[in-house]
Amino acid sequence: MNIKVDITEQTKDFTKLEIAGEIDAYTAPVLREKTEPLSKQEGMKVVADLSEVSYMDSTGIGVFVGLFKGIKANGGHLQLVGLSDRLKRLFDITGLADIMDINPEVKGGME
Repeated sequence: MNIKVDITEQTKDFTKLEIAGEIDAYTAPVLREKTEPLSKQEGMKVVADLSEVSYMDSTGIGVFVGLFKGIKANGGHLQLVGLSDRLKRLFDITGLADIMDINPEVKGGME
């Protein structure tokens, strides 16, 4: 499995995810398992840095949709940053770029 997920709690209600490697049918369950607890916390703000993600397929999209829905349902916010042109295009063609907070530029926190 070629994925690395670092979760850094910046404050009580702000967490930064740094994801590196490939997100596919084999690695998506690892990503889901590590990020699912974040989607259950009230008012959690999460920035997911995807600048080191080299590949993502539809199972990866599914993980982020689930994370987005869970965080939003609990009054929080998810922002995806550092997307390559290829990853940004995946979110564009699925229509998710219109729903989710996606910023291709890497930022230090929420805007």
